[in-house]
Amino acid sequence: MRGRPVRSAIRQNIVEILYYMKKGYGYDIYKVYIELFPAVTMRSIYYHLNKGVEIGEFKVAEKKNEQGKFSWGTTVTKTYYALGDKAKPTLRDDVKKFFKK
Repeated sequence: MRGRPVRSAIRQNIVEILYYMKKGYGYDIYKVYIELFPAVTMRSIYYHLNKGVEIGEFKVAEKKNEQGKFSWGTTVTKTYYALGDKAKPTLRDDVKKFFKK
């Protein structure tokens, strides 16, 4: 097979997190990720979430408009992600322990 492999360590780590979270939006996933795994940028998390939706590892569970006082205005659209059909969680013990506490 030619080209870049579809597999990604960051995306697999997000799969592990979403397995226990059931659903979450980008910033919540990012906060958990940086506590469990090596540092990664929030931009990279959003890239892998979008790529995961494209290849079926994640799906968009829902989109919510929330009111608040943000630097860019008064509303925000939060996209919540869940595991897709092609996700293969390995049930890592360190992630399981994090969500048990």
